[in-house]
This record gives sequence, structure tokens and C-alpha cells, in this order.
Amino acid sequence: MAEVKLMKGNEVLAEAAIRCGCDAYYGYPITPQSEVMETLMLRKPWEETGMVVLQAESELASINMVYGAAACGKKAMTSSSSPGISLMQEGLTYLAGAELPCLVIDVVRGGPGLGTIQPAQSDYFQATKGGGHGDYHLIVLAPASVQETVDLMQDAFDLADIYRTPVMILADGIIGQIMEPVEFHEKKETRELPAKDWAATGWSPASNRPRAIVNSLYIEVEELQELNDRLQARYQHIRENESRAELYNTEGAEIIVCAYGTVARICKAAIGLCAKQGVKVGLFRPITAWPFPEKQLAKAMAQDSVKKAIAVEISAGQMLEDVKLTVNGTKPVEFYGKPGSYTPTAEEIAEYIMKSREA
Repeated sequence: MAEVKLMKGNEVLAEAAIRCGCDAYYGYPITPQSEVMETLMLRKPWEETGMVVLQAESELASINMVYGAAACGKKAMTSSSSPGISLMQEGLTYLAGAELPCLVIDVVRGGPGLGTIQPAQSDYFQATKGGGHGDYHLIVLAPASVQETVDLMQDAFDLADIYRTPVMILADGIIGQIMEPVEFHEKKETRELPAKDWAATGWSPASNRPRAIVNSLYIEVEELQELNDRLQARYQHIRENESRAELYNTEGAEIIVCAYGTVARICKAAIGLCAKQGVKVGLFRPITAWPFPEKQLAKAMAQDSVKKAIAVEISAGQMLEDVKLTVNGTKPVEFYGKPGSYTPTAEEIAEYIMKSREA
């Protein structure tokens, strides 16, 4: 029988990591995600599963510890919030270049700079467009509830192993701090995972395999080109097979609202308010922020009934760009939101939708 608990989002991230068999967590405290490490320290998973939990001296140290553990074939992760994730960008591009699987959790706060400890969604560019250098991507999962963070955690680890790539869970600060009932199911069967014969686990002349060398430096142009060709082919496969979205009330809708994370839940309430006024509004919610679910959105927008799309975010409009690229000028795309950390109410969103409809 499934176990139901009332838990804070950050606590759930820690508990789910243990239950998913994470081998090592390296992190550094920063609001609003500090409870992830606090919960792990209280749970003492090293006594239960052997999981390593270590507070590093900085975000730079923690992401490089993740690199080391991942290079040895271990299931490794870290968590931080916006300024801390910015500090990790060098390590993330190294992880991508070395084709190392890992999980990074970003509980987003307002910026730029040190900003505020209040929630935001302004890390979308940093997460989906590659905050470090080079042509790389992270797979980015964007939960809309505390329960969904549980449901996506095993997927995140599996996707990292299948595609040998870093995966990010992009959770706005509300999800990290809110308390909700969550259900922990028995560990589901994972997808078929490839052997980690690339891992640096030691070698001797008696080893029946070549040396495993983990590296992201290629002096020869041809070797670097080969890496990039391999990565781009992999990213294309991910685009074709791993994009996910929730479509809510979109069939026959007049307006499609595009939102992710907590804001998507607020938009559902706004859609209900619009329905009371006789206006059918649908919701497109990307579950994978990268790869962005272009086909799902394009299909919804192609309906004759749909007049426009409205992107709603706690930012100056970052996902907005992906919505515009997908719609590609076929219909108007508008934006509602504010930069910083202002979270709109359902009433405010519904009011904007109704005014936009009349314009």
C-alpha cells in the first residue's frame, strides 16, 4: 500500500533521492532549497543505503564532486538555487562534455544578482539554453506540484543514465517551500539502463577491457567534431522521444495559456474563472522545459477555434521565446507576468485573459 505523508517540497526531493537509490549527494546551503541537505542529514541515508551526503565548501566544489562521483559510475546529484546554479555552470558544461549522467536540482529564486529568496521562474534561460559554454543541453524537467517531484525523480535519474547527460529538475521556490500530501509508491521498474562500461572504476593489466578515461578536452579538431556530432545526434533523439506536456481543456479552446511549474496550477484556477464567464481557455504545460514540447503546442494552436496564446511566467518572459518559436507567427502570442518574484493570482490572470480577448 502506498505511503502518504504531508511534506515540504524540499524534504520530498531529499526523500525521493534516497528511495531512488542515489549514491551520493554533494551540496551547499542556499535559500530556498537548504532543507534538501538538512533533510538528508537528518535521515542519515548512509546508515540505510550507504549514500554519501556531504556539505561542500562551495557550489563550485559540490558540482566538481558530482563530476568525480559520476565519472566512477555512481548515481550522483546536487541541489541549489539560482545564484548557486550560476556558479555551477562551468561544472555543468564539463559534465555534458564528458558525457556524465547526474541530477541537478534548481529551486528557483528571484534575480538577477543575489536578488531575493522569494520564488521565481527566471532560471528558464539558464536551464534550457545552456548556461555554460559550448553546444550542449540539459534535459530539464519542470514539476508543477510536490507530488510530481516524487514522480519525476526516478525518471530524472533514468534519463541521465540512458542518455549519459546531466538532468535538471527546475522547481520554482514555491514548490520547494510548500507543504502538500505526497504519496510514495513502491519503487517502480526503471527503464532498461545501459551498462556503465565507460566508468573509471580502476584498471589493471588483468582487466578484460580497455582503460576507461573520462575527459572533455580534445586538442584535435577532428576529435572535438566527433564529440559534438555524437552529442547533437543524441539531443535530436531526445527531442523526438522525450518531450512531455500536459494539455488541459485545450480542445475547442479560444485561447491557450502557456505556463509551467506552480504558475500552471494558478492558471488552471484562472481558466475556471474564465469558464464562469463563458470563455473556454486551455492550458499547455511543458513538463520537459527542454526538450520543449513543440509538437504538442503546435497541434493545440493549429485548431481553428484558437485565436491566440498567452505565456504566463514569474519572469520577464523567458519560456515566451520558445512559445513564439513554436507558433512561428501563425497566431498572436502575448505575455503576462512580472520580473523579480511577483506571483500573479488566478484573478489577475483571468482579468488579463478577458481583457486580451476583448482587445
